[in-house]
Amino acid sequence: MSKEIEFDFNGTGNDGRFIYTVSQISNEIKSILEGSYPSVWLRGEISNYKLYGSGHAYFSLKDEGAQIRAVMFNAVDTLAFEPQDGMEVLVRGRISSYPKRGDYQIIVGSIENFGRGDLAAAFEKLKKKLETEGLFDVSVKRKIPKLVNKIGVVTSKDGAALHDILKVLDDLNANVEVLIYPVRVQGKEAEKEIPKALRYLNRNHGDLDVLIVGRGGGSTEDLWAFNTEPVARAMFDSKIPVISCVGHETDFTIADFVADMRALTPSAAAEMVVRGKTELKNMLKNMSAALFDSIDFIYENSRQKFEILLSSRSFQKPYLIYEDKIKYVGELGERLGFLIKNIFNLKEYSLISFSHKLDLVSPLSVLKRGFAVVKSESGKVVKNSKILNAGDKVNVTLAKGNFRAKVEVINNG
Repeated sequence: MSKEIEFDFNGTGNDGRFIYTVSQISNEIKSILEGSYPSVWLRGEISNYKLYGSGHAYFSLKDEGAQIRAVMFNAVDTLAFEPQDGMEVLVRGRISSYPKRGDYQIIVGSIENFGRGDLAAAFEKLKKKLETEGLFDVSVKRKIPKLVNKIGVVTSKDGAALHDILKVLDDLNANVEVLIYPVRVQGKEAEKEIPKALRYLNRNHGDLDVLIVGRGGGSTEDLWAFNTEPVARAMFDSKIPVISCVGHETDFTIADFVADMRALTPSAAAEMVVRGKTELKNMLKNMSAALFDSIDFIYENSRQKFEILLSSRSFQKPYLIYEDKIKYVGELGERLGFLIKNIFNLKEYSLISFSHKLDLVSPLSVLKRGFAVVKSESGKVVKNSKILNAGDKVNVTLAKGNFRAKVEVINNG
């Protein structure tokens, strides 16, 4: 049976024990820490550095054996340089605790750049090596297809990255096939599993249009697998185009430089690969809407024309068309008859005139005036009496009739 203990106001029980509350001990620890370390210099490597809109910076300082949380108020106004993960620094501040969370921290007053740290040095060394070998060259990067139907995803099956990618594809109704190869995305095993996944997908699923490789945010240590040489070379050797999406927008890894394209986040990577298909769908949607608008316009225009036709005089009284045409044909007939008559009259007048002219020059007209035409027996017209001899017979043609005569006397006068 439990013993009920009574406390007085200072926390002493009736059994003589002094018992702290959590708040009491936390405040006492806070007082001891702040009293013992009012101002210390601390050397360490920055990790998980975040600068918030308030101007305050939160990060951790670590070495090979331990780490301590750090906060710097009004960092924007105080810092002479921009701290980065992996950078080795000297900070001066006071040690304190945060009772609500039960941990201790250093409240930084000033910070100096001491060095870039082992991770930063390793990053720069590998980056320089791979850059020299041409792994970052734009000329060797593969183009991401505009229309993607099959996507390979290399990431943790339990991470936020996979959830974000699938959610974006679902929200965009991308209608793509997704092949997921789950891997660990931090730690030593990740350095082996990620290259293995890339080699497997290239060997067995060469029909994939693109590979998305990455993870969500984290500290430099969390993302370090993507700063290793095996991962970088496996990405470079991939025949399938690779998009890296490691961490947040401000996080850069070796994988980002080697990949054919870098996405700021996993969600952005998903949007990037289906952007072409989404744009095509939107274009087809707009074209479809424009086509239906055109059909509606043509239909409405044709309907109005048809209504005008229905109400027209020609459609209401079609026989009027024939009446008008018959009348017009009649008028044309009359005009044609008049023209023909005029033509005949002109021709008749011309013929009479021409006949009269012919008559004036006709030999018969001369004969009518009492002249005659004399021809020898050979039929030759006698123009000179010298060609005749007495006793020759001649034919004499008068205006009316002819006769045969015998030459009696020739007078050549």
